[in-house]
Amino acid sequence: LAPCWLFWHATLLAMDQRPRLHESLRAFYLGHLGKYVPGKALVVVLRAGQIRSPRVDTTVAACSVFVETLTMMAVGASLAAAILLLISRSWWLWLLAVGLMLAAGVPTLPPIFRRVVRMLQLKRLNPRIERAIAGLSFRLTAIGWLSISVGWVLLGASLWATLRAIPGGAAAMPDLWPAMLLLTATVTLAMVAGFLSLLPGGVGVRDYLIITLLAAEFGPVFSLCAAILLRLVWLLSEVLISAILYGFVPRPPDYADPPNDADAVHCDPGLQRS
Repeated sequence: LAPCWLFWHATLLAMDQRPRLHESLRAFYLGHLGKYVPGKALVVVLRAGQIRSPRVDTTVAACSVFVETLTMMAVGASLAAAILLLISRSWWLWLLAVGLMLAAGVPTLPPIFRRVVRMLQLKRLNPRIERAIAGLSFRLTAIGWLSISVGWVLLGASLWATLRAIPGGAAAMPDLWPAMLLLTATVTLAMVAGFLSLLPGGVGVRDYLIITLLAAEFGPVFSLCAAILLRLVWLLSEVLISAILYGFVPRPPDYADPPNDADAVHCDPGLQRS
């Protein structure tokens, strides 16, 4: 998930906020645990609350969470659609991926996202929101798509390692690269569908799609074991890294903290819309 965190940090910078890297890292992973609450709204609440400081506005931070999260889902669904078109004969899975891509991706296009923000009248909460969303650009979106694509491939590699950890998995599992198309499509489609289902952790939806996509190659029993083990591995990893960041990385101060150019990470002017 590190590429997603870096894209979120870049989005905050583009929206005229000045978080420090350790602050956005802490807020990102702590907020990620909110996906296990029905509706997923707690993700936004936790992240915005943890990143809030005199240098980061809460309303702008909340908007940036939507940009990052929906971009991640759009990239995942796009990868799934492209891969399934090549390796699968299941048209309903391909159509599902395309539908999820459109549902998540269209709202992240900068002109459409700005229009949505105006329709929601967020200017009443923060008069400076117009200036913040003006920083969103297609160049930033492209950077997000490229970086998050790397993250999805790494998640596919995580599934590969999980499969090999199951007894008999090393013999049944091909080498990493020949398997990456199927595994990346499996992870992307399962996670995106699980997210948009709004169920806690995508429970049921994510697992069903993992089993469905892997069963033809590995059989239903092996695929079921993989789905359960992958969920446990990811959950324990998320809890562990969140506990470390919560205990050892300080949150942004609530008091006035004058900006320090030496400490702050500045936005690449190219990411901002001229």
